[in-house]
Parts: sequence; C-alpha cells; structure tokens
Amino acid sequence: MAVILVVEDEPLVRMVAVEVLADAGHKVLEAGDGLEALDVLRSTAADMLITDVQMPRMNGYQLAEVSIERWPAMKVLLVTGYARDAVPAGIASAAIHTIHKPYDIDRLPALVTELLNKS
Repeated sequence: MAVILVVEDEPLVRMVAVEVLADAGHKVLEAGDGLEALDVLRSTAADMLITDVQMPRMNGYQLAEVSIERWPAMKVLLVTGYARDAVPAGIASAAIHTIHKPYDIDRLPALVTELLNKS
C-alpha cells in the first residue's frame, strides 16, 4: 500500500481518482490546489503526488518543483489537458511523469503501481 496525494481543483475529478486509488488498496490523501497540497505534505509523508497542472493559486508545475526539492524520493505524476509539451527543464527528473486528459481512470491504479516500482 502506498500513500498517494491527489491534487485536483475539480472536486468530481478528484473524488473519482481518490475512490479508484483507495479501492486499489492505497491510502489516498487529497487537496484542492497546490498550496493545500503543501500543507498536507508538511504533515504526512507521501510516496506519490498526482497533480493536475492547471490550478488556481499554485499550478502543478510549481507544486512539482517545490515537492521534488523538499521530498526528492516522492514520485510525481502530472495530469494535463493541455498541449503535450515537455515538463519544464527546472523540474525534469526521473521522479516526474505525465499523463494527458482524458485518461482511462480504470488504468490509473496500474500506472501508479508501475511508476512506484520504477527506480
């Protein structure tokens, strides 16, 4: 079982991802934006951060940058509905992965397991 933080500003999208990952046996934390996510991470260690890119207050790229600096062992999965551009050079890392919306929610648990098992 992994501890996963799902960060998504759309409540319904976040709820579905949380439910699917919890049903797969993970402990799932949630946050509505990047600043809220940092508060969660300060108090609870997570194995993986799954974050939307486009969010108010702090976008997913900014959250990923802070997260890999403070918690380098944590894997980061960026979820974006925008152009398939590369992860900004400042946060490019073996711990960063990207999926594009719309994605198959039923495949999310398998993808999480795959990414967590990558070194």
